[in-house]
Amino acid sequence: MHYHIIAFVAGFLLDLLLGDPHAFPHPIRLIGNIISKGEKLFYNKQNKLHAGKYLVGWALGLTAALATGVLIGAYLVTPYLGILVETIMTYQILATKCLKDESMKVYHALDNDGLEAGRTAVSMIVGRDTDCLDEIGVTKAAVETIAENTSDGVIAPMLFLMLGGPILGFLYKAVNTMDSMVGYKNDKYLEFGRCAAKLDDVCNFVPSRVSAFLMIAASFLLGKTFDGKGAYRIFKRDRFNHASPNSAQTEAVCAGALSIQLAGNASYFGKIHEKPYIGDAIRAIELQDIKRANQLLYATAWICFILCLGILCVIQFSCF
Repeated sequence: MHYHIIAFVAGFLLDLLLGDPHAFPHPIRLIGNIISKGEKLFYNKQNKLHAGKYLVGWALGLTAALATGVLIGAYLVTPYLGILVETIMTYQILATKCLKDESMKVYHALDNDGLEAGRTAVSMIVGRDTDCLDEIGVTKAAVETIAENTSDGVIAPMLFLMLGGPILGFLYKAVNTMDSMVGYKNDKYLEFGRCAAKLDDVCNFVPSRVSAFLMIAASFLLGKTFDGKGAYRIFKRDRFNHASPNSAQTEAVCAGALSIQLAGNASYFGKIHEKPYIGDAIRAIELQDIKRANQLLYATAWICFILCLGILCVIQFSCF
């Protein structure tokens, strides 16, 4: 357990320090390749629902086998190598700095180079059509991405890392990656991606709500710029204003904390999808809200890290 605690702390700090250098080989890309290979193997089966289940089994089985083999192999060589490998795996599962860096590219593009540059930058982190967005739309899309991925990219992985180390952490990332690749409600993936999408909903059900409450706490701690009471009020009212049972949980908190309105209709693949709004338009969205959303992200991540570390230390000391 104390090896796990050391790797957990070191991996979290490495993520904050290094982020995700594009030149550095990343295991999530390997997971993406496994999923793509599985899609080619199973998609042409007649029953698309069953084919999607085969894909889930394939991706999770290979991910678990590779993560387990690497981690146990390293610890069998020497505990020091094991700690090093577990630290690197932990660092690669978390995405705090990466999320901040990618969203701040949108901020700097809008601020320095104008709307077209902002549209291009935000298209790298959202799935919606961006060529029709104005500056407010680009800013809102970036803020929504930060809010939603505070759960998916940071808090949920951290919780799974605490519970089961990098093996469970990479299994969660495999589920999350499958959902982002095949979990679409279109003609191609409606049935094939259903198992992956439902599994992602199940895996994120508790973490998304934990993330929301941690973000509410962060809203109270960050000062007068953030409205903690508003965060809780909008969370209670609008947390289900999304097709997914989980996505609006942290979006609602962020909207309430910043006193802005998020969500609403959006265009995907040239088609307008009608969506309810989240939050109240107490004030207009502005470029600085990207920075404020990132402040919420970091404060929420630190609160979760401290709580997880405390739980791990209690478990460690209770073993003696």
